[in-house]
Amino acid sequence: MLEINQFMLKQGMNKICEDRVCAVYEMQQDRGNGTIICYQVFPGISVMYNNFHAIVNSKRIESENNCLSIHHCKEGRIESETINGEYLYLEPGDVLIEKLDSEYSTCNFPLSHFHGITINISLSENVEGRLNELLGYFNINTMEIKKLFLSDNTPFVLHEEAMINHIFGELYMLPDKVKKEYLQIKIIELFILLKSIDLTQVNKTQQYFYKSQVEKIKEIKSLITDNLDKHYTMTELAKMYDLSLSALKKCFKGVYGEAIYSYLSSYKMNVAASLLLKTDESVTAIAGKVGYTNVSKFSEVFKKNYGKSPMEYRKINIQTE
Repeated sequence: MLEINQFMLKQGMNKICEDRVCAVYEMQQDRGNGTIICYQVFPGISVMYNNFHAIVNSKRIESENNCLSIHHCKEGRIESETINGEYLYLEPGDVLIEKLDSEYSTCNFPLSHFHGITINISLSENVEGRLNELLGYFNINTMEIKKLFLSDNTPFVLHEEAMINHIFGELYMLPDKVKKEYLQIKIIELFILLKSIDLTQVNKTQQYFYKSQVEKIKEIKSLITDNLDKHYTMTELAKMYDLSLSALKKCFKGVYGEAIYSYLSSYKMNVAASLLLKTDESVTAIAGKVGYTNVSKFSEVFKKNYGKSPMEYRKINIQTE
């Protein structure tokens, strides 16, 4: 595995501070920002806390040596283009196990934010021996874990594995004073659980979408969010982009995690909330900008999303600023 600082630099992350326990890396882009807090837990094992508010659209960097990576999604979504030119998506609660010794085209966050954990495990000869000597007390061998999940080198996604998610849930709440020590314990627990999983009983259903479909879905998303005052039917959108109705529904939900109209409704309410706070436009004018001709209906949907009417939301939030 590349030395961490060098690897981060190639990913567009700059180190902003470091102590004996961890290092903090930051990414700044025109479209957002991100931070990674990295802990070196064992020789060859690092744990990264990822917090991004950006689409990113970054090219994946190929690792110099054999490296296993385990990703947990807490919030948001991850989009990865596989070596076959297909896209897979990680949603909250999912765990992705993959190799990093092959280059993927891109890694994106389609909801413009992502919070999660990445565990990187070096399988190179100069590290693996020392690492497995440490883990051998618990009958853990990292290469065996790799063979279990990546026998054909295809990324493996675990869905709704309660015990695995429980361990990751604890990783987000560890006390800072003894974080490294707790991380060591929890990583061992995680490895023990992973090697004991019966893959015949695991929900391995994973949807992949072709690049051509994903590109069309992203164009549709841009169209409907750039024209909030217009209404497009599903049939119109499918015809405009040469997709079947079922492919449009399935792929949109796969990329953005929601049905198209649910996604658009939430997007409209977020825009409306921003306009209520940043402008002095009337509720009627704002409703029109996000595609509502019926102000009462707009207020009803807004209250369902924010728990307050538009006027109450504006008044309370302006008073607290």
